[in-house]
Amino acid sequence: MLGWNVRFVVLGAVEVSVEGLELPSLAPRHRAFLAYLLLHSGTVLSVERLSEAMWGPTRPDTARAQVHAALTAIRRTLRAANTGHLVETRPAGYVITPEPGQLDLQEFTTLVAKAESEARSELRSGPGSERGFEPAAAVRTLRGALALWRGPAFADVQAHFAESARARLEDRRLAAIERLVELEFAAGRHEELIDQLAAELTAHPLRERLAGQLMLALRRAGRQTDALAVGRDYRRRLADEQGLDPGPDFLAVEETVLRGEPSAAATIRPPAADLLATARPAEAVLPAAVTARREAAFLPYDIADFAGRSVQVEELCQPAGQAVTISAIDGMAGIGKTALAVHAAHRLAERYPDGQLFIDLHAHTAGQRPLEPGEALEVLLRQLGVPTERIPASMTERAALWRAELAGHRVMLVLDNAADAAQVRPLLPGASDSLVLITSRQRLTDLDGARALSMDVLPLPDALALFTGIVGERAAAEPEAVTEVLLLCGFLPLAVRIAATRLRHRPRWSVDHLAERLRDERRRLTELARSERGVAAAFTLSYRQLTADQQRLFRLLGLHPGRDFEPYAAAALADLPMERTEDVLEDLLDAHMLQQRVFGRYVFHDLLRRYAADLVAEQEPPQARDAALTRLLGHQLATASAAMEVLYPDSAHRRPRIERATLPPVPLHDAPQALVWLDAERANLVLAADRDVAHTSLLATTLYRYLYDHAHHDDALTLYGKALRAARRREDPADEGRALTDLGWVHQVRGRHDVAREHFDRALAACRTAEDRRGQARALLGLARVSTDEGDHERAKEANLRALELFRDIGDRFGEAVTLDYLGIVHERLGRYARAADLHRQALELSREIGSRGGEADALDNLGVACTRLGRLTEARDHHEQALELYRLFGYRRGEAKALNSLAEIAATMGDLGQAVRLHSAALDLAVELSNRSEENRAREAIAQLLSAPETSRRK
Repeated sequence: MLGWNVRFVVLGAVEVSVEGLELPSLAPRHRAFLAYLLLHSGTVLSVERLSEAMWGPTRPDTARAQVHAALTAIRRTLRAANTGHLVETRPAGYVITPEPGQLDLQEFTTLVAKAESEARSELRSGPGSERGFEPAAAVRTLRGALALWRGPAFADVQAHFAESARARLEDRRLAAIERLVELEFAAGRHEELIDQLAAELTAHPLRERLAGQLMLALRRAGRQTDALAVGRDYRRRLADEQGLDPGPDFLAVEETVLRGEPSAAATIRPPAADLLATARPAEAVLPAAVTARREAAFLPYDIADFAGRSVQVEELCQPAGQAVTISAIDGMAGIGKTALAVHAAHRLAERYPDGQLFIDLHAHTAGQRPLEPGEALEVLLRQLGVPTERIPASMTERAALWRAELAGHRVMLVLDNAADAAQVRPLLPGASDSLVLITSRQRLTDLDGARALSMDVLPLPDALALFTGIVGERAAAEPEAVTEVLLLCGFLPLAVRIAATRLRHRPRWSVDHLAERLRDERRRLTELARSERGVAAAFTLSYRQLTADQQRLFRLLGLHPGRDFEPYAAAALADLPMERTEDVLEDLLDAHMLQQRVFGRYVFHDLLRRYAADLVAEQEPPQARDAALTRLLGHQLATASAAMEVLYPDSAHRRPRIERATLPPVPLHDAPQALVWLDAERANLVLAADRDVAHTSLLATTLYRYLYDHAHHDDALTLYGKALRAARRREDPADEGRALTDLGWVHQVRGRHDVAREHFDRALAACRTAEDRRGQARALLGLARVSTDEGDHERAKEANLRALELFRDIGDRFGEAVTLDYLGIVHERLGRYARAADLHRQALELSREIGSRGGEADALDNLGVACTRLGRLTEARDHHEQALELYRLFGYRRGEAKALNSLAEIAATMGDLGQAVRLHSAALDLAVELSNRSEENRAREAIAQLLSAPETSRRK
């Protein structure tokens, strides 16, 4: 269902509006949570991270509860605009994913990137000199971006994260203003900018670039005295407040103003942490004295369409407080390590006037071996201008000369494509105030003194900016197709760049056509290859650097059907001991062939998963692949069975006997551990059910109680549908009846009574054919529940009694307890409240006797309903509260909404209408999330009635 035109505002006071009208205001605390979600839109945020953001290290004991309450309030607000789907609950936390144009911060980022692309395009197509040049499109776009700001970001947010986030965003705003001023200067507009620059400098008096730009604007307007006064004021403030002198760029501007040159070309370069690159090379804006010292300048060119990575650039530009600053940038192939290092190096170049050196160490270069340290030192010494005859033969002597040449100098060194720390160590400077930037596909964990920076894929706004910067206006015409292309590229910069470049060179292609070519997973890597520098080629170079054991495990992991996996599954696939498996997985993690987003679980990048699947198909014989899959399925089924034994010992007789796997089992000592494993592996288990018919039926039967009690209805429908098809292929009426019954229960809880009845009728027929009395009883119980929901209570009573007789005949005490409880519901609906209470008590006693905690909770909750009907409200409330505690203790979410609604009704009857509204609202949120139509409708109708009551009543 489509939502209305929602708009999120964080560049000012936090607001949510629909069609221009602000939605009912969230509480300040809830606005803070929304602000942090929007700041990290598209990123899954754990409860712990949200708590840290709100309160810092001293979080309250109620932090977790407050997080859940805030998310509930946010969802409620968004549901008013029919956009509750924008906030999702994931296994690892919560995520908000605004659509394009809904979040002002995303729009600001996109417009700034677009303006930079337009500026570069206009500069390339404009006249050779700046006089008369007018970057009109870039100026308009930047002004549009800045117009989005309505005040300081998160102006009304007081949370722990707000101050630092506000400062970072303010830096981005100022960088955009400074870039706008630079473009306006290029068009010859100076006087118009004086008031704006003066106001910004008043607010940010230590912003060197602003001060320099105001000085130039004043000088070009003929106000030399005022320009010099600005300079003197800036110098005084800088000395008084920070004890520093201005940088060389400011000095160059000051000298220009002093000389009184009316058309000065000097300007202040952007600080290294700015988001925007300047449009001209550095030499064009530096005084001759500075450029003369830059003879040892070997940096490659800075990519014109570099996008994003602002946080990483800022981190690389922070001084480390030591003589030699070493930053080691690691990440998977194609992630953009070299581009980031070169971009940051250009930003920092003026801090290191004695030389900017660059060398490719060829750790992953096609057709070349990695450089030996001695070879690398020879290249670097030559870059410093050391004659060949002075370079010693031995590596040790070369290293000593290298350190001697650098002593006392400020040099930047980029060591690109490093193999390991051993290759890098001899190249590090000694006693000098220098910077070393290292890139590697390996984590250089043993390089002492290095600051590690591990790169991830691009966030959506940055990937969009990169793609749009290459493709141009065609991207804006098909925003949905662009997003799909970025998803299919896995937001990997190399893949995004290749896809965008292909599109740019094919003017007759639409973006949707490119997306269609990438949708075929088997062709995707081929589409993104197209050259020796393609994605597959980059992956191959990384793969060849692995050991034989690492390569084998990497290949076999390509057989895993799920998105992520734990070490036990990897050990099963490779038939390796756990200790060895964990070591190899960590090696693959360090080599960035795997990722780890959650502790203890590993995941492929989407393109690397396809690469591994291709490798295993090419290099492993069919029998080896089949054996690996058989081991994996056996491990999954055995562990799932063990988890169910821990969670549901009362219904062990209903589950198939599963042979234990030969490998050590996953340690599941208690219910929380079992539940954590099932939650983490659920998607993998459902996907694995396609691999083997017998396995599918066993898995569906094993997982039934977990999927039903924890309301995983979509996964249940998928798994039981697979089990039904498998049973029909095997012509097994007992399994067919079981699958039909399981499907019926899911449809029943979702309120689809006609579909549920059809499934239960077919199940009953199949179980009679198979002479499966337990199956018949389960189908009858389902028919009884559907009849109850439809109001046919006499028919429900008859079906319940028949099921009860069958369960007692076969000695199924669990089934007997459940049926007694359902029979009590029927009597309650018939108005026989005392009889209903008696049946619920029988079910409660039997459930406790057999150790069925779920049955105990259901019986308590239903007993509470009967007591309410009998007028015993205090007793009823106690029963519901006990039931709710059990539901929450064991995560039985299907019952939690029902218990909350019942407690709300008691509160309303006792006159506490405010509490009733709060409880019904909590029940509604849960019921909507679980697609529980009956409890959702129950809560909605009750809330509507309560809200129509007088205000004074609701405040009680």
